Amino acid sequence: MTDLRTQVFRIWFRLSRWTTLGARAVVENDRGEILLVRQTYSKGLLFPGGGVEHGETMMTALSRELEEEGGVRLTAPAQLFSIYSNHKIMRNDHVALYRVAASDWIPFGDPIGYEISELVWCDPRAPHADATPGTQRRLREIYADAPIADHW
Repeated sequence: MTDLRTQVFRIWFRLSRWTTLGARAVVENDRGEILLVRQTYSKGLLFPGGGVEHGETMMTALSRELEEEGGVRLTAPAQLFSIYSNHKIMRNDHVALYRVAASDWIPFGDPIGYEISELVWCDPRAPHADATPGTQRRLREIYADAPIADHW
């Protein structure tokens, strides 16, 4: 069950925007692991990322969110993997998923705090058991050659 803060935020978001767009990234390290984060306001582990704000490009939003949520600063542009519809939580929501190679980022700050409670590096072919279903499906698409879905 979601908390009241999350429910109020979702209602405000739906009323203030007709269509929403998010950017998330599969960040790889030099050991072949990927970064997952645990947000304080939702369940499970997921890729770092978030919403594209008014006036932002996708890459600007992704860069900002990776610094805020993952402690990752891009040193090269991320590569777009796919764009998904994500209508389960909010109608007209879309998520762009990027890949960030180990050579294309550097550590940046400590994201643990208000929004992020945990960072987890794990094997993308055997992700942490608490990875969300959508996260697990995306990992199968990228690392196990599963067909790419239209919906998150």
